[in-house]
Amino acid sequence: MSWLLNLYETYEANTDHVGEIKKRKNGQEYTLLPISHTTQNAHIEVNITEDGEFHSAIVVEKDNASTLIPCTDESASRAGSKIAPYPLHDKLSYVAGDFVAYGGKIKKEEPFSFYIAQLKEWANSPYANDKVKTIYQYLSKGKLIQDLVGDNVLYLDESDQLINKWDKKYEDLHGEKPKIFTVVSGDQESAFVRFNIHSTNKILTKVWNDKEMYDSFIRFYKDMLSEKDLCFVTGERQPSTERHANKIRNAADKAKLISANDTSGFTFRGRFNRGNEAASISYEVSQKAHNALKWLINKQGKIVDQRVFLVWGNDATAVPDLTSDSFSIHPNIQRVKKESDTLEEFANEIAKAMDGYKNDLKHLSKVNILVLDSATTGRMAVLYYRDMDKELYLDRLKEWHSTCAWFHRYRKNDQDEFVQFYGAPATKDIAFAAYGPRGNEKVIKGLMERMLPCIVDGQRVPKDIIRSAYQRASNPVSMEIWEWEKTLSIACALINKSLIEKKEGYPVGLDIENEDRDYLFGRLLAIADVLERNALDSNDKRATNARRYMNSFSQHPERTWKTIQAALQPYQARLGEKVWFYNKLIDEVGSKIKMEDFNNRPLSGKYLLGFYSQREALYQKREKTEVVTEKVNSGEGN
Repeated sequence: MSWLLNLYETYEANTDHVGEIKKRKNGQEYTLLPISHTTQNAHIEVNITEDGEFHSAIVVEKDNASTLIPCTDESASRAGSKIAPYPLHDKLSYVAGDFVAYGGKIKKEEPFSFYIAQLKEWANSPYANDKVKTIYQYLSKGKLIQDLVGDNVLYLDESDQLINKWDKKYEDLHGEKPKIFTVVSGDQESAFVRFNIHSTNKILTKVWNDKEMYDSFIRFYKDMLSEKDLCFVTGERQPSTERHANKIRNAADKAKLISANDTSGFTFRGRFNRGNEAASISYEVSQKAHNALKWLINKQGKIVDQRVFLVWGNDATAVPDLTSDSFSIHPNIQRVKKESDTLEEFANEIAKAMDGYKNDLKHLSKVNILVLDSATTGRMAVLYYRDMDKELYLDRLKEWHSTCAWFHRYRKNDQDEFVQFYGAPATKDIAFAAYGPRGNEKVIKGLMERMLPCIVDGQRVPKDIIRSAYQRASNPVSMEIWEWEKTLSIACALINKSLIEKKEGYPVGLDIENEDRDYLFGRLLAIADVLERNALDSNDKRATNARRYMNSFSQHPERTWKTIQAALQPYQARLGEKVWFYNKLIDEVGSKIKMEDFNNRPLSGKYLLGFYSQREALYQKREKTEVVTEKVNSGEGN
């Protein structure tokens, strides 16, 4: 129950954000819901005057459809033919008293009678305000559809019945396809209606975004909750509930984290007679905890194939996400000084970023890590949960970003430009390196979950993940150049991480003193790659022989190196005098490999580190030479 308690405490710490509308990057709105409220997409907006008369109505645009509405326990979980009206805004079949008169279909009892009785109870309660009373006054007249038809929002056929689905035959009657049929996925009958109050001074009150309305219903509904029980979360006796929220990941999500409806057949597997015997949770705690969870998922959660990865702090929700890369945590770590070989300044920037989060530490400050997923449409499970001291969490994160670090070029900044950064890759990008960008999402989310103990608990990265990334990085011809470059740098980060755990970690900068056989073979391959690439025309994008034979080279280095060296001869001839630099470098590196080590024993991941570092050093040298040449030609070098 600790995850529920921490979510409840998060809600209590952020009550000033209740009802505050925020937007995600994709434009979707979200908010920290008040208790006894939920969200629905509205299709029709009805404006009512202060005198309780119809004023006007419009069809709601899809990007403005999200509506915060009051709800009861029953309406929040209604399904199928069950009649359970929302207290204020609802579907046409509930809010329109003339629904049946205009051809609306009902199965048994008329939903409007239940809806209007419930609204009357609220309107006549001591907690009601003038807005609730005005809406009740209008809807009790039972002529909503009549008014909507008169305002050209809903449309009737020749027999004055609601049109089910639009057909071209109705164009003679109504002209072009009306807007309502583009926003409602089903019939007009399924349209969801929300209400506004239009005052005499022409000020429009958005009832669904009015805190006075929230408070009015919360106090009214609280009086209706009478049965008290021991809350297993807080330890207090409070009004309890057996109905808990859905729509946790999105508005269409039917899966619940807590459910007790096994009342027939294998009733609770014979262990209990009633659900609350297993766990009793108060209505208020359930509402606040679930609302906080929805808010956090929208605000900072990551969803992969419906699996939720969420990290938050109880006192300050914004904490570094353990699934993100170093660039996301501190964008200023992008490389600026090309001459840097040690990259220590970037490692220091990561450390500073983590220390910056520590400055805001409060007493007993905690970080929560939660992973959710659902096996069926109706049930959701907590797959992973940890709460830990915030300072310890930041220390573990700093350790991860400093030990699983390498130099990467695949991220983009706010200007959509590629940037270079030093640090750890994101867990999703590690999945990219291991399985490719088109990998099965179930496998990817499984890998992301497997990486959590590596970051949070300092466990070793699973060998199969490193092996898979190594094998893909050794096969560049199977992918596009950008994909291979990304896979290569991530594979290097993982391989170096495993070496650091053995006290054998390598720097990103070229280590010319390193005489490890595999590292030296990797350097040879990089020299051959850069030599051939420099001999080719800049518009020639074909793979070099070094890359074409890279996979074979990793398995049979001595035999494959002979093939690569023979294929280099025409490119060496093209380079002219420049070739002596590369030939000399090949001789220097090759001479460091001991005779007994120059064989076909397969190479370990160290060869990728040598390949990357040598290639990087050669490209850095070329860039420096080009800059000096430009200065001399422009007269700056005089």
